[in-house]
Amino acid sequence: MKALNSFKMFGKDVLPLVEGGKGVAISNGTTAGAWAKAGGIGTFSCVNPDSYAEDGTYIAQVYHGKTRRERFEELKTYAIRGGIEQAKIARHVSGGEGRIHMNVLWEAGGTVPILHGVLEEVGVLIHGITCGAGMPYKVAEIAAQYGINYYPIVSSGRAFNALWRRAYKNYADLLGGVVYEDPWLAGGHNGLSNAEDPKIPQDPYGRVLDLRKVMNGYGLNRVPIVMAGGVWFLRDWQDWIDNDELGPIAFQFGSRPLLTQESPILQEWKDRLLNLQEDDILLQQFSPTGFYSSAVRNPFLKDLVERSERQVEYRAKPGEEGFTAKLALGPRARVHYVKPEDLPRAQAWIDAGQSEAMKTPDGTMVFVTPQRRNRSPQPRPNACVV
Repeated sequence: MKALNSFKMFGKDVLPLVEGGKGVAISNGTTAGAWAKAGGIGTFSCVNPDSYAEDGTYIAQVYHGKTRRERFEELKTYAIRGGIEQAKIARHVSGGEGRIHMNVLWEAGGTVPILHGVLEEVGVLIHGITCGAGMPYKVAEIAAQYGINYYPIVSSGRAFNALWRRAYKNYADLLGGVVYEDPWLAGGHNGLSNAEDPKIPQDPYGRVLDLRKVMNGYGLNRVPIVMAGGVWFLRDWQDWIDNDELGPIAFQFGSRPLLTQESPILQEWKDRLLNLQEDDILLQQFSPTGFYSSAVRNPFLKDLVERSERQVEYRAKPGEEGFTAKLALGPRARVHYVKPEDLPRAQAWIDAGQSEAMKTPDGTMVFVTPQRRNRSPQPRPNACVV
């Protein structure tokens, strides 16, 4: 197997091995510090990070505000305090080895003030900001204010091109790397565009090569690309190492660090992850963000999938867009209009006991039993997205 060569990240030689940041409070100062101590790049998540009292006990994030604004301010305060503490823990555990990154989600509420709140206090302990979940144009400007590197997370060369042209070209010297998060292989929320089919994965090599060509066009030939998604064994990526066409490449491990002794997740989940089969991972669109995400199949997801399959569009008035078939629902037999081809399916569900139609904001009805109507599906404790 090819040997991995170290390269400089923020002035220090490190192995091109990156811990993927996982919120909420999963990638923390302990995991990031241990990863950095081993000579790589550790990442803690600043999405609802844990914080502690003076005696070391965990501070539960309890919200006392009566309004959404008041609770939002509490959330930001928790995140800033937690981010500061996790940065200090990471530095202590690492012993000054490797590099420490902080991961944030651009579209999450309060990201900008949270970044400033943490970096103003402990910016010298953090060497880079990784940021995705949207188009983080301003992350470069924020990183520049504190003199640290930034690492945008993108899923295509096209996305990076837009970021570069609009903002990053003004802060080129602090672009530490570009994280390519594969839409089909990566865990968590994935950046699938409307032009891409979630059921037809594309070869990551070609997409990363396209990203490299875009970067080279701006003179970023030596800026590393971090491959994120589907990285478990380096032996599977031998053709990428020392590849002149791809240029400098680092590898981000997202799921694998979940199995370490430093990982705070329950042992039950560690055991589950160790025994996963390929069919146990579901690429689904149930997140309230609207994005696709990969998750481990469990009873909660099974219930959501089955509900989704028992779903038809409807209209309150006949004739619109072919909605002409009458469907009577409820004790009063109130008439709704569905497409003729959907009527037999809806009637079959009703006859099978799925007689309650739950309306959605998207103009559809989901058919469930009367018992299910009054009981929303509940996830198991510590549900894990990988």
